[in-house]
Amino acid sequence: MKTLMINCSPKKRLSASAFILDLTGLFMRGNQVKDRLRTGADHRRLLAEMETADNVLFAMPLYVDGVPAHVLPFLQAMEAHCRARDLKKNIYVIANNGFIEGRQNEPLFQIMENFSRRSGLNWCGGLGIGGGVMMNVMRMMVMVFFAISLLNLIIGGVQDSLLQTEAIRNLTRQVLVLIVLGSGILAFDIRLATCLNRGKAYGTHYTRILLPSFIFILCADIFFVIISLFQGGLFRGWLAKKKPTAGKPV
Repeated sequence: MKTLMINCSPKKRLSASAFILDLTGLFMRGNQVKDRLRTGADHRRLLAEMETADNVLFAMPLYVDGVPAHVLPFLQAMEAHCRARDLKKNIYVIANNGFIEGRQNEPLFQIMENFSRRSGLNWCGGLGIGGGVMMNVMRMMVMVFFAISLLNLIIGGVQDSLLQTEAIRNLTRQVLVLIVLGSGILAFDIRLATCLNRGKAYGTHYTRILLPSFIFILCADIFFVIISLFQGGLFRGWLAKKKPTAGKPV
């Protein structure tokens, strides 16, 4: 069974959609083809790949309670393509959002279900994930913990077996904590992969990062500040000089 896995995030790197696709792929069998949708130039390639696929798995962020704007033209092209060729594909969706509750993705699933039925495709359901930002934070934390443990081993020397053991224990402990926080996502994702393997309906399910809301908000704020510092400044250009517009005062 062939599954076309489409990353619909507009981000070039560090997107939660790409991360969850990679995670889902770990539990899937058969032929997996991973691709991305960012511009109109991707349409023809994706539609051609879709011809021989049994399943199509979309992974996308929630934007303004709906699908990202650049995905809509592709859905229009896909509808015409599938109706003209009478293609019957199984459609699955993984949606993530920056809010803590996964149910915020419900309007997006309604859009994708209506699209599937209008196009004559088999709507098989989707997984709505709350706390997409936190998923990226957790991924980065694993990398940081690994780097710190490796640094401790280098500083202490490979001869110090006690330090080696303690570093490994600390890394294992931190990874286990992150796995527990993401256990809801992991469990629902494995179930989705199982349905994909069998070409069966998954239904619509919602989950979230298992973290108290007030802690999640604090972590998300810190993450956004750090990302802003690395991508254009703290206020994303608010303090940058603006070019004068003709006919309007500066």
